[in-house]
Amino acid sequence: MDIKNNLILALDVMSESEAIEICDSVKDYIDTIKIGYPLALAEGLEIINKLKDQFGFKVICDFKVADIDATNEKICDETFKAGADAIICHGFVGQDSVQACLDMANKHEKELFLLTEMSHPGAKMFLQENADAIAQMGVDMNITNFVAPATRLDRLSDIRQIVGEDAFIISPGVGKQGGDGKKTLQYSNAIIVGRSIYESENPQKSCEELIKSLK
Repeated sequence: MDIKNNLILALDVMSESEAIEICDSVKDYIDTIKIGYPLALAEGLEIINKLKDQFGFKVICDFKVADIDATNEKICDETFKAGADAIICHGFVGQDSVQACLDMANKHEKELFLLTEMSHPGAKMFLQENADAIAQMGVDMNITNFVAPATRLDRLSDIRQIVGEDAFIISPGVGKQGGDGKKTLQYSNAIIVGRSIYESENPQKSCEELIKSLK
């Protein structure tokens, strides 16, 4: 996935009007957004195509799919039918559940991102100890897109070594969670930034300054 300025906007707002206002202010700087449950539950899956049609963005749905294979298949199918270009799934549920997501992504000719390790402190409790194995499972399954944290560069570096230089990694945690965008891009292909932009009094200026800081 080609991502303008190596920057993905995490659009975790709660209304269509707010989403459109923010997207309009930063549309010259980004071409990819990440939509999670907050906006999708508030406005329905229809919001995906509304934003795609109005701004031409690529949309990654961060639904962190983590159920049995049959349920994962249904979640991914509906998400791709709604216009998503990619979906994020958890890896800790195991190969069969991840395979269901991968099969559905391939069916729709869309992309799957495998989440190896999350960016918040709680990820250290249970997820971190299995993150390397999750990444290796993804490699063994021929998955090429991964999610790994910007908040722990040592872990991001480890995951990069496992998945290889040809894999595509996107990293959350830059900004409010403390991750450094420029350092993250030494290992990652794109950073994911949300609150630092959408909570800003001037999202356009914040986006522009962030991009300048990545140079």
